[in-house]
Amino acid sequence: MKYHVIYDGNCNLCTNFTQLLEQFDRGKLFDYIPMQDREKLAELGITAQDCEMGMILIDGRQPSRRWQGSDAAEEITNLLPLGDALIAAYRAIPGVKWMGDRAYEQIRDNRYNWFGKRDSTYYPTYPFGCQKD
Repeated sequence: MKYHVIYDGNCNLCTNFTQLLEQFDRGKLFDYIPMQDREKLAELGITAQDCEMGMILIDGRQPSRRWQGSDAAEEITNLLPLGDALIAAYRAIPGVKWMGDRAYEQIRDNRYNWFGKRDSTYYPTYPFGCQKD
């Protein structure tokens, strides 16, 4: 079972991150749902209000296990090869987690102004429910 990455499909930064992760992972560990796909989000119990707080990561084996915002970005990194060491180091330095959380909030709240908004929603190569080997 996979982890479901819910991202803003209209945000240039978010879609670039998603495309990079897709190229690296090739659908093995993650599948993706743009926040604009309300039907698929409803299947997972995700509302538009939930999406306002940033990206969401859901454990496909245990859907009650969810991470959001900077915690989702950290968990995605943690799941990647050698990511656990990077996240352990990041969390071990006093104050860095707090600064990372604040930086995420600023980027989330200003993403369209700083990185631009797409004319159309980006739909992933490895969508929710995609079964790749």
